[in-house]
Amino acid sequence: MGRRALPALLAVVAAVADARGAHGLAFDALFAAIPFTAVTALVCFGEHLEHRAGSLSGLQSLLWGLSLALLVLSCAARSPATQTHTLPPLGASALIACLAVFGLKLALTGLPYLRRLALHPAKP
Repeated sequence: MGRRALPALLAVVAAVADARGAHGLAFDALFAAIPFTAVTALVCFGEHLEHRAGSLSGLQSLLWGLSLALLVLSCAARSPATQTHTLPPLGASALIACLAVFGLKLALTGLPYLRRLALHPAKP
């Protein structure tokens, strides 16, 4: 569970750092999130191939890949090689899109529990 939550936590740290003007810290947090996201995407895709439980696991692994691409794009846009000490619009947009993907993943994770609750309501 921690392996799946750490990339989202680091992306949130990066967004908060960007809001406070600490763009260097945001870059470091995003750069640190990339390997964790890559490993989680590979593990999730492997689990999907192994079990083929349903379309939800395939969608989850696809969203992990998308979030990895967005993290890499955001890091590339705000790379120290550009020598700008401001937040590029592409870097901010990619981070916001990545946070939206993480929010969608959170909603998809809770979907089976809502279905179960709807099928078997609590007894009064």
